Amino acid sequence: MTKKISPKDQATISERSAPATRSVAVIDIGTSAIRMAIAEIRGVSEISILETLSQAVQLGRDTFTKGFLERETVEECIRILKSYQQILSEYQITKKSQLRVVATSAVREADNRLAFVDRIYSATGIEVEPIEEAEVNRITYLSIQPLLKLIPETSASRSIITEVGGGSTEVLVVRGTDVDHAHTYRLGSLRLRESLEAERVPFHIQREIIENQIEQIVQQIVHDVPSEDPISMIAIGGDVRFAANQLISDRPSEKLVKIPLKDLEGFVDRITMLSPEELVKKYHLSFSDAETLGPALLSYLQLAHRFHLDNILVTRMSLRDGLLQEMAREGLWSEEFNKQIVNSAMEICRKFQIDIGHAKRVAELSLQLFEQLKANHQLDAHYGLILEIAALLHEIGLYVSNNSYHKHTMYLIRNSELFGLNQTNVLLVALVARYHRRALPKPTHDGYASLNRDQRIAVSKLASLLRVAEALDRSRSGRIRKFDCEILRQKLILKIHNIDDITLEQLALKQAGKLFEETFGMQIMLRADSPSER
Repeated sequence: MTKKISPKDQATISERSAPATRSVAVIDIGTSAIRMAIAEIRGVSEISILETLSQAVQLGRDTFTKGFLERETVEECIRILKSYQQILSEYQITKKSQLRVVATSAVREADNRLAFVDRIYSATGIEVEPIEEAEVNRITYLSIQPLLKLIPETSASRSIITEVGGGSTEVLVVRGTDVDHAHTYRLGSLRLRESLEAERVPFHIQREIIENQIEQIVQQIVHDVPSEDPISMIAIGGDVRFAANQLISDRPSEKLVKIPLKDLEGFVDRITMLSPEELVKKYHLSFSDAETLGPALLSYLQLAHRFHLDNILVTRMSLRDGLLQEMAREGLWSEEFNKQIVNSAMEICRKFQIDIGHAKRVAELSLQLFEQLKANHQLDAHYGLILEIAALLHEIGLYVSNNSYHKHTMYLIRNSELFGLNQTNVLLVALVARYHRRALPKPTHDGYASLNRDQRIAVSKLASLLRVAEALDRSRSGRIRKFDCEILRQKLILKIHNIDDITLEQLALKQAGKLFEETFGMQIMLRADSPSER
């Protein structure tokens, strides 16, 4: 007999099974302002913004003119962050896990960035993370990804997602929801403004000079983004959002609006006739926002013109939305995001004209080893992705030369655009690929000594797995696609099915197995299954 559950018990069960709600906050220390977003997160996808704040601070003015952050500017940052801490305490956001604070180009490029980070921490207890350009692109993608599936304009074409910041411009090119290109360019609205002031350029010719500077970078962007397909443009950033609010008075609450380019042109013509002081008075802007408005909008406008667009899409999503998305997922990378990193690696494979079939097979075999030997390597899933990318790219050095091509591979990886991976992860990929042959890891090797102990051990483990996988496809025939791992008396036996003669692979593994044996303390052997096992 089934026991009937009372409404009260049902409510209790529902309450227990419902995802927990937690309060979090993100702070973005930008070139001209420190911005904070406070939100409630429910589960891994439901994010509700509770409050947003912004206070002006002239970090970019210091960095882009002097190269370092002035003491007065640093102390102003401390004052702002302390005022934010009072607000956070009201929301009971007091734990480090509830707060993430990042800094972009103005801090990243400052000569005294480490002193800045240390001073903030000693004065407030807040840990500031100066994020790299690749990290900004990754977080921007996280912020915009939920929209891409909902926009008709992007489903059948490529889209340029761009944000003109104070110090740099982020450009993502996506096809549907897949990333084709990601790069950060040294084109920033405040950087442009400061260059004019440093040269004391008269106001009446400032627009012409700004447009000439913008055009140099726009040409580079157009060169990097072939225009053989229809393309749309999604603009992110406070300056273009301000323009959208001015041009569309009854702007709906949707996350995306369309602006005809001729309307934007007219607005830019009007605002570039005004000085920053006049913009402050007319539009009630802060002076820092008034300074960057003209250069930023001119950048969006010239980019849209070069791609022959009639309109642009403007979103209210921002870097802070991407940070909140990441906090909701608790730092875990989704399968969709991993897919974008793999796509980026495949673009590099095509660029350097390698044997893609072999690269894919080695990657598949590497991942099989990684999965079957989890108990032995004890590395988290993130390292599985590092191994997969290294396997895909392990032969790109052949594009340069057959001699010492593993070293060329490392150089090319470290100097390629790998979407979504920061410098540390790119270095890990490069080292794992470098050690797929020849010398074993040594402290004297470039890059290896800069790793911490855990990272060095991980590189040795992953490189040893890559060597084994590469040996399994030494014939480049793809005849070994699956195997079973069995550990007997300190020996790892790879049982190969449905192949009688594995002599070539056994010889290859004998040459390549030394690193595995030293790293895992096990001899590795190949064995073909017997007819009775088939």
